[in-house]
Amino acid sequence: MATKPNYQYEKRQRELAKQKKKQEKAQRKTTPIPGEPAPADLKETG
Repeated sequence: MATKPNYQYEKRQRELAKQKKKQEKAQRKTTPIPGEPAPADLKETG
């Protein structure tokens, strides 16, 4: 008999990945990386 896929585990992993990506994006907004234009600079030139 084949084992059943653990959908709860897969869903949790997707949620964790999404949450991690969201945190990294928020951190990038607050901490500008040297050499890259700040988000405010992009708005002013556009």
